[in-house]
Amino acid sequence: MSFTPEQFKEMSERLGEVKSEIGKFIVGQNEAVEFCLYSILADGHALLEGLPGLGKTMLIRTISEVLDLSFSRIQFTPDLMPADITGTSILERNEEGMQRFAFKKGPIFSQMVLADEINRATPKTQSALLEAMGENTVTVLGETRQMARPFFVLATQNPIEMEGTYPLPEAQMDRFMCKILLPYPKKSELKEIVLRTTGSQKIQIGKVMNAEDIVTAQEMVKEVIIADEMIDYAVDLVAATHNKTGSAEEWTKYVQYGSGPRGLQSIIKLAKARALIAGRFHVSIMDIKSVAKPALRHRILMNYEGEAEGIEIDDLIGKLIKEVRQGESAR
Repeated sequence: MSFTPEQFKEMSERLGEVKSEIGKFIVGQNEAVEFCLYSILADGHALLEGLPGLGKTMLIRTISEVLDLSFSRIQFTPDLMPADITGTSILERNEEGMQRFAFKKGPIFSQMVLADEINRATPKTQSALLEAMGENTVTVLGETRQMARPFFVLATQNPIEMEGTYPLPEAQMDRFMCKILLPYPKKSELKEIVLRTTGSQKIQIGKVMNAEDIVTAQEMVKEVIIADEMIDYAVDLVAATHNKTGSAEEWTKYVQYGSGPRGLQSIIKLAKARALIAGRFHVSIMDIKSVAKPALRHRILMNYEGEAEGIEIDDLIGKLIKEVRQGESAR
């Protein structure tokens, strides 16, 4: 192991400070904050689904300020072109009067990118973002350019407005490490939101970490220990989502397709990130159970009967978590 226990402990404490600093401005939404941080530490990307006005933009902007990372927001619309995201080459004239092509970077080259309402853009434009997410590169006019490090995309979807949208295909949804659901704030949280945002006092957000610290934390996540029993439990959990092997009758009845290998990889990576933030050097069974729903909910396809009866995929995953048993050594 290239990091000492003291370094792990110090990093865990700093990540705790990050959560506290974010909490100074963002009210509630603990799951969204936690899984955004887990995804960043696991070097992945997140899909956030929530109604308009719940603070998706402020959430990612606040995280970028606390982590001292460059931020850009892309509002996806049907007329948005791939070049509006990646950038393009333009003809410039230098001091000698000679003309040459110069590449102007698009907003995708920031370290944290909010892809707002990604399902409103055409598939061609969506694919420009997904290349950067999957390969950490952007190819423009045959030339490939590397993305910044760290690089995190938070894409949002509006679950109620379906007119004029281009829903992401399942294969593209699979590229997101987790899908986070943003619920309505509670009554007490609504009051606190008003107090923090409508008064004259401006809340100051401190910079707790920087890009170099995040890259170091990402390397630490890779070194978090996971026992074979934990891996076996995660494998059993993902295998149970395949309707041919699932033990639950409801699963076979309502699910068309289960999760693939990326679901298993996401569970392990998110569980390791959760362990690091909690100050542990190893993954526990609760780490895996806690990240299972966000890691799997967008990788499981309901059949027509499941859609017609309004079956919630989170409820089915919850039943699987209870049914799939870990060995005595993993408890």
